[in-house]
Amino acid sequence: MTATEHAPTDHASTPSPAPGGGRSPEPPRRWRALLLAAVAACAACGIVYELALLTLSTSLNGGGIVATSLIVAGYIAALGAGALAIKPLLAHAAITFIAVEVALGIIGGVSAAALYVAFAFLDAADGSAWVLAVSTALIGGLVGAEVPLLMTLLQRGRVAGATDSGRTLANLNAADYLGALVGGLAWPFVLLPHLGMIRGAAATGMVNLVAAAIVAIFLLRPVVSPHQLLTALCVLLAAFGLLVTLLVRSRDIETTSRQQLYDDPIIAYRHTAYQEIVVTRRGDDLRLYLDGGLQFSTRDEYRYTESLVYPALRDDARSALILGGGDGLAARELLRTPRIDTIVQVELDSAVIELARTTMRTANSGSLDNPRVHVVIDDAMGWLRHAQIPSGGFDAVIVDLPDPDTLVLGRLYSTEFYALAARALAADGLMVVQAGSPFSTPMAFWRTVSTIADAGFSVTPYHVHVPTFGDWGFVLARRGKAAPMPVMPADAPPLRFLNPQVLEAATVFAGDIGPRALEPSTLEHPRIVEDMRTGYR
Repeated sequence: MTATEHAPTDHASTPSPAPGGGRSPEPPRRWRALLLAAVAACAACGIVYELALLTLSTSLNGGGIVATSLIVAGYIAALGAGALAIKPLLAHAAITFIAVEVALGIIGGVSAAALYVAFAFLDAADGSAWVLAVSTALIGGLVGAEVPLLMTLLQRGRVAGATDSGRTLANLNAADYLGALVGGLAWPFVLLPHLGMIRGAAATGMVNLVAAAIVAIFLLRPVVSPHQLLTALCVLLAAFGLLVTLLVRSRDIETTSRQQLYDDPIIAYRHTAYQEIVVTRRGDDLRLYLDGGLQFSTRDEYRYTESLVYPALRDDARSALILGGGDGLAARELLRTPRIDTIVQVELDSAVIELARTTMRTANSGSLDNPRVHVVIDDAMGWLRHAQIPSGGFDAVIVDLPDPDTLVLGRLYSTEFYALAARALAADGLMVVQAGSPFSTPMAFWRTVSTIADAGFSVTPYHVHVPTFGDWGFVLARRGKAAPMPVMPADAPPLRFLNPQVLEAATVFAGDIGPRALEPSTLEHPRIVEDMRTGYR
């Protein structure tokens, strides 16, 4: 039985009193279909609000399994609480539904902006966490109140048997779940990439309010007084105006809040499907941030880049593979060695490459436009699994990836990932991996060392001082031979920082940051992610 069909008992039912003493007729069949469409629209909005909160939690605070689980569990619990809390108001289902939708549209529509502003201007650990928790509870509670209210509206004027009630509930659930599917697809494929988080949530709130207005105009006129209907429409219009204002001013809000997070003026910004990219400049100091984490400063990046690249170059190396390093700095140093004639650069995010070729071009000397550099836009792990590796493999593999503070990045610091990298490496080639700070994150650093060794490499960790980062470490690795020693290639160009004496000292670790025997990090047990989250000192 469809949403517009009725059981025989419907026509014999006794209508319930309407406001003012009249009778509340059963909604016409075409209007019942419209009400179910409104159910789907509201469900789509509800799932978008939850996905927006999850996305913001990941983007601003790193997300993770614990945070995601708490948000999802809290949202579901709030659904149940909302359903129970609305029971005393079911006798006034029509006007209560409008009130709920107004509140949901406003709270859901401004939730992303509120969380972003709280993260920027308040303590990140407290302010934004409270906004996230309150938003999740309020949105979940309001969404949970929708189903009992809509069920009451669908059953208005009917004395239905158990079977007919089951059919009505089935139709309601079908519309609800179908709407959730639409919302779940709209967020990653339409709203987030084209509008961003703040404007995407605001636009969703506007859809929520429009759906409520349609229900009010076409379905609720028989059961509410003209004064109530006019008041409801005025409130809906005012709420819609608020979200339109937010939509128009979102760029200003976002720019002001974002700048609050950085000491230096922002000169470039991109928000992609993978990360938030920010480039700042103060004087000669250009800095790149990914999801708020500093990647380099032109004041001292040469210390990091030289230490990353040159120890991996044997005197006869002619080819190199760079995994990550989309800023083009590693490629710049490789190009300073004339005998390196083939460089393959694998970077996930095309926006990083675009900024490297424009905003960061001076820093990397235009390396990514050099004919010796072949840029590939792909996931490093996926590329290693499916790429056609040159015969004999690469003489040097340079792994310059962001710190593994999320599960997505954690897979790139796993035994399985390094085993794939081994297949791309020449038999006597060298691999170098940036491994974080042995002082600030010692567990993550030594976990990386253990994980590379578990993939069949002989390893030598080393570390240097980079003022912007502090003590920073790397791992030099070779397949199945004695552990390689970091040495300068014989034909290395004149460098600003690295020399044989620095490299010799770099392999010595003081007692407070000395070696630790740790289990490797794997795809099944991404231990390094937890190391990054809890291991700072």
